[in-house]
Amino acid sequence: MARPRFFCPLPLQPHQALALPADLAHYALRVLRLKDGAAVILFDGLGGEYEAVLRVQGKSAEALVGAHHALEAELPGRITLVQGLPSGDKMDWIVEKAVELGANRLIPIAARRSVVQLNPEREAKRLKHWQRIAQSASEQCGRNRLMRIDAPLNLEACLDALDAAGPALLCHPEAGKTLGQALGPEPDVTLLVGPEGGWSPEEQQLALRRGATPIRFGTRVLRTETAGLALIAAVSALKGWN
Repeated sequence: MARPRFFCPLPLQPHQALALPADLAHYALRVLRLKDGAAVILFDGLGGEYEAVLRVQGKSAEALVGAHHALEAELPGRITLVQGLPSGDKMDWIVEKAVELGANRLIPIAARRSVVQLNPEREAKRLKHWQRIAQSASEQCGRNRLMRIDAPLNLEACLDALDAAGPALLCHPEAGKTLGQALGPEPDVTLLVGPEGGWSPEEQQLALRRGATPIRFGTRVLRTETAGLALIAAVSALKGWN
């Protein structure tokens, strides 16, 4: 049986006794019902993972940290998903599956046609919520590094903040090029996916002025919560990444 994996937000090092944060201890002891002496895996997002054994003391627990293993499950290149904020809880699904598929970074965009418009307080809460989802998804799928999630931006600010060296591809059902035609040899790829109503004409023109290449992806129009994830999988397949 596979040992439970936990993200620990504290720096880890071999052969230390570490008091687990209260929420992590609660999940391990009250939700998973792990007992004293249970073998687990811990990772801190800095690379690799650590063997550990739980020591339970009432409602608290500490981990006796063992050897470090330099195991990684990252893609050979970096995929950034620029995602127009969708309605409802669709972003939760997108975050979870983007982690599973190996995306390196996700940038939520408060697009002109986004139904959801977040004030600063709600924005901070949603960002923490998405980060928790990303942590849980990493625990489940075996990644030892966390996907970066930016605070929501508008498209112009996002394009200013991009640091990817490869192409930026704007998903549009009427574009002339296909994904395969637009991909280059660079290890970085940025995918721009609009919200339910798509990118506005002004946003499209802005992206094109900044060097983005419009691409179409098949003959069907995909929902916003499908398009980015399908593109991540297709980029990985076309580049031969596992």
